[in-house]
Amino acid sequence: MRYRCLTQTISVSELCYGTLTLGPLQKGLTPLAGGRLLTYALEQGVNFFDTAELYGNYEHLRAALQGWQGETVIATKSYAHDAATAVESLERARKELNRDCVDIFLLHEQESEHTLRGHARALEYFSEAKARGLVRAVGISTHYIAGVVAAAAHPLIEIIHPLINMKGIGIPDGKAGEMAAAITMAATRGKGIYGMKALAGGSLYATAGEALNYVRTIPGISSIAVGMGSIPDIDANVSFFNTGQFPLEYATRNTARRIIVEPWCEGCGTCQQHCPTNCISITSGKACIEHSKCLLCCYCVAHCKDFYMKVIEC
Repeated sequence: MRYRCLTQTISVSELCYGTLTLGPLQKGLTPLAGGRLLTYALEQGVNFFDTAELYGNYEHLRAALQGWQGETVIATKSYAHDAATAVESLERARKELNRDCVDIFLLHEQESEHTLRGHARALEYFSEAKARGLVRAVGISTHYIAGVVAAAAHPLIEIIHPLINMKGIGIPDGKAGEMAAAITMAATRGKGIYGMKALAGGSLYATAGEALNYVRTIPGISSIAVGMGSIPDIDANVSFFNTGQFPLEYATRNTARRIIVEPWCEGCGTCQQHCPTNCISITSGKACIEHSKCLLCCYCVAHCKDFYMKVIEC
């Protein structure tokens, strides 16, 4: 496994384990079962793990790291908007991960300079926490080119976690090439970059090698977060990042995922409000998904108060 410098003090594996797959928003694995997968990934050389307060899987990471002696880097994300909510998010992460210091703390889903301005106190708090040794690096995640551009100019932001894939799926304000140019510009300004949704939530699975190589070759990207929900998933992605190829038996298997809506959905519209690709409509009092546009980001699932929406393999 190759390792790259994300910042001057943080070195990460080129393959980042995107842990959304493990928790209640997708596979719903127990902390013990999910922890075993994460430990296995550690044993294969993966040292970088991306999570979020929203994902509900801190316990999975805690289980995996129990007794592990090697270096690990954990990035988490929060919707904190002021100092009080930032304190709450950081203390929750420290407690549930059982870590004195959280490696990377990101503001979740920032869109532009305007949203950064609205979250200024939270960002300032995380920066102050870094000065006290409670955080190693501070940054944002974003689906927007405008978010990358704003973060590149912000003095407190060190890490940017942008959505990027070769088809531009899920980028609301431009195309793949424009996002790639913004990422490279941010890197020239000293920002550490690790990408997300290189496979567009699985919709680019049939051309996974090409899709991952597209993101790998963008100047400035140090690592790519990939969701993995089984040992074959881990083995296949580790093989690709080590050799440039997926195992033949894995590359030719035919699996896919999609979000389903239970028939008792009440059509409240909350999922629709949180969909970044506008692929949800309310029809006849029920949420309906246009699957060709769905990114499988699962924000709709996270905001469905009664879990009427689920991710399934099909």
